Amino acid sequence: MSSQQLIPQRLDPEQEELRQERRAARLHRRKERKRARIILWGTIGSSIILLGLMGIIFLQIQKIVGYNALYPPINGVSCDSMEQGNYHIHVHLTIYLNGKRVTIPQGIGIASDSSCFYWMHTHTDDGIIHIEAPAPLHNLALDDFLTIWEQGFARLNLPAQLKQDTGWQIFVNGKPFSGVVTSPLNTEVPLLSHDVVTLEYGTPHLPPDTFFAFPPNLPK
Repeated sequence: MSSQQLIPQRLDPEQEELRQERRAARLHRRKERKRARIILWGTIGSSIILLGLMGIIFLQIQKIVGYNALYPPINGVSCDSMEQGNYHIHVHLTIYLNGKRVTIPQGIGIASDSSCFYWMHTHTDDGIIHIEAPAPLHNLALDDFLTIWEQGFARLNLPAQLKQDTGWQIFVNGKPFSGVVTSPLNTEVPLLSHDVVTLEYGTPHLPPDTFFAFPPNLPK
């Protein structure tokens, strides 16, 4: 090996300057990419937080707007400005007082100006109860409907006997209710789609309903 090969070759000043410039350019590009990533993730994070806040504000506004002071919640059932559609079923109710049939009036659970609807209400006077709720909740039983009638719509001919603790018989689809029966207002009778419920007070005892022909537009 010659001594000439052992002596490191020095770069030309122009080449050295070009190498330094390229190195500086690479460092600058790395910094710019890092800065861009930080800005991107910061923007995404801020957008997520902003969307969350907007959602919370929207729900609060909906809650305030949807609340009707004249029709407060009853048994945890609210009176909403729009009818719910997630859980929508229908049942039929017949009430006999000493052998005489009681008319279940239309408008139970519906504000007089139709500004809100309780999750359980009647559109007609044929005994059909519409249950339209956010989900199949526990407070959608017969006693909840009767409590809505009593507390919010007693002016619609609420029978006083509904408050009596004795003298009642309850039938579901023609069969005696299996639970303890007191006042219908205090007897929780779960309701399923197209159930046929009969309440009888006093005598004579009439055959309970076993079937009701729901209109075709009210499917299960």
